[in-house]
Amino acid sequence: MMEIITAEQLMEYLGDYMLDAKPKEISEIQRLNYEQNMSDAMAVLHKLQTGLDVNVKFTGVRVFEYTPECIVFDLLDIPLYHGWLVDPQIADVVKAVGNCSYNQLVEKIISCKQSDNSELVSEGFVAEQFLNNTATQLTYHGLCELTSTVQEGELCVFFRNNHFSTMTKYKGQLYLLVTDQGFLTEEKVVWESLHNVDGDGNFCDSEFHLRPPSDPETVYRGQQDQIDQDYLMALSLQQEQQSQEINWEQIPEGISDLELAKKLQEEEDRRASQYYQEQEQAGAAAAVASPQAQQGQPAQASPSSGRQSGNNERKRKEPREKDKEKEKEKSSCVIL
Repeated sequence: MMEIITAEQLMEYLGDYMLDAKPKEISEIQRLNYEQNMSDAMAVLHKLQTGLDVNVKFTGVRVFEYTPECIVFDLLDIPLYHGWLVDPQIADVVKAVGNCSYNQLVEKIISCKQSDNSELVSEGFVAEQFLNNTATQLTYHGLCELTSTVQEGELCVFFRNNHFSTMTKYKGQLYLLVTDQGFLTEEKVVWESLHNVDGDGNFCDSEFHLRPPSDPETVYRGQQDQIDQDYLMALSLQQEQQSQEINWEQIPEGISDLELAKKLQEEEDRRASQYYQEQEQAGAAAAVASPQAQQGQPAQASPSSGRQSGNNERKRKEPREKDKEKEKEKSSCVIL
């Protein structure tokens, strides 16, 4: 019988771990700093069910813009990596990208294109070409840096294509934990090798022996379902960012950890309930739309319909020039 762990259980375990991991013998300044970090982490902990917003920088595999979301990984002592790096041997790209984060680079491209300075226009074009040419969010230079940086046997988190994956290194080779819904019935398929930027790795079992899927067609259909779920999660994340957040300034000072945990749990339950209701409504809309389409009547499009227009939609993050807000929405990311 398959054991199922709910998202609520995971949130409870993580919260308990962070409370128990509080350092004992530290100075007053360190204690205050830790408590502030703990407060910031608790404020975003509920987002683990829908997605965390992290912003990569192109200079190192562990370089991210510092945000409250990154504090969660720090407190849990989990290394966070990405592989979207600029090759230092390509001087014009290095100059164009500089030390920008993804969001900053998108803003720079828009600004440069509107400039009257031909040099800035050219620099903006080079930066845009870099984003277009590395739309898989992994470069070969980044892959080499990952392979040399990740320690043998280390368990860490790898960020790519707005997704977080569990990653490890075995005998010098990087592997990602297989979590797509299409592999739910493939009990022997556990890891997928990460050895190129195209994403076509080899599947392995828990002992890292090659283990191709027994039914590729079932796996493919499951992956399409996973894409639809990822799309709904992304919509939920965008709506969450626009909704009213907890007003932490109204929480009285001196509140106990138990009382704070209860408040966070109430807010987390409310958000989770809202998310699942949206999923059910989307499924019902799709069920109604199907017979309408068969009768030749115009059916109302569901959110997932646009997602299925291309299989590689979730593997690309190409910049657009319409406005800054759309670009920043594209930088939002989802944990599977």
